Order: sequence, then C-alpha cells, then structure tokens
Amino acid sequence: MFETGLAIFLGLLFIAIKLPRRTLLRLLRHDMAIDVCVTLLVLAIHFGTFSGVMAATFAGLLTSLGTSTAKRLFGYIQGDVYHHGYMRLEL
Repeated sequence: MFETGLAIFLGLLFIAIKLPRRTLLRLLRHDMAIDVCVTLLVLAIHFGTFSGVMAATFAGLLTSLGTSTAKRLFGYIQGDVYHHGYMRLEL
C-alpha cells in the first residue's frame, strides 16, 4: 500500500515538473487547496478497500509534504509579484 501511495505521488510530481514555471508558482500559492483536492480525489478513486484508502492517505500526505517543501524552496506568485523562496527561479 505504501508503494501504491508513492506511485500516485510520483505521478503527480512528474505532472508538476512538466508544468511551466509561472503556472507552477501560481499553483503553489494555493498549496492547501491542492493538498485537499488531491487527497479527496485519490480517496474517492481508491475507496473500497483498506489498502486503497491507506495508499490514498499516504499519497495525500506525500503531496502535502511536497507542496510545502516546493513552496519554501521556490516560492510562489501572488498576482504579479514573485515571492521567492530559498532558491530564486528565473522567470
């Protein structure tokens, strides 16, 4: 079940990597909304078995950890202002 949760998270991570930088930084402004939406979506998809629910919960936890880390590392865009994190990205 942890492997399935990790696979779900890696799929979401690869999608995030393919996004344009500005889009990713604009989405990181809403990190809590992303966490809630992803967790609810994977719970709805994998509902029915204990291992499915545990995999979805683990994927939600990893997503929350990933978005929080990305927001601190890269920052976010609010309106037209780039609030940079520890690493400043070239836009």
